[in-house]
Amino acid sequence: MTTTLKGLEFDPGFAPYILALRGTIEYLYTDINRFKNFSQRKMKFKQYYKKFLALFDNNLGFYLGCLMWAAYIKTQPKQEILGNHCLGQNYDEESNVSDTDFMIKFLELFPKDMKYFLGETFEFDGDYLKILEMYKEFLIINKGFVETKNNTDIKLPAAMKADNAETFKDKIDEVLKAEDLSKLLEYKELICQK
Repeated sequence: MTTTLKGLEFDPGFAPYILALRGTIEYLYTDINRFKNFSQRKMKFKQYYKKFLALFDNNLGFYLGCLMWAAYIKTQPKQEILGNHCLGQNYDEESNVSDTDFMIKFLELFPKDMKYFLGETFEFDGDYLKILEMYKEFLIINKGFVETKNNTDIKLPAAMKADNAETFKDKIDEVLKAEDLSKLLEYKELICQK
């Protein structure tokens, strides 16, 4: 008896937990900047800064999860990728990486806003920029997945570590049960080179 491989999902279940980072952050900053008085803007920023961080962590967890999922499915025998909504679309590199570029810029500017509005020194984890740069490379080398039909078509970023990638599915499933993609950040050392 032979086993027929049915394929691997493009999305392991992340879609319901992806939040609109860019639009929400732009909206919140617009709300902050509508006040002319600095103390009012400061108060609004204080009200929103934890939301900024939660949105950022969720989306960064999503990017990390995508990298982990890609590494995992590459460990599997050749199979069709199911549900790739990018397949056959036109590829435009600028729009493909625009959200990642937005997050990189946010990573750079947010600590300055923390200092300006709250007088607090703030630093993101050094691996966060590595994850963003890897994800951007991942999008570029795979051309937005417009030609990705099988798991063997996927390319991983050069700087990405993929040791024990066959175990990544269990970690992803565990986080999906928690319904919080930011929890994937606990596994960043699995893909980030030191």
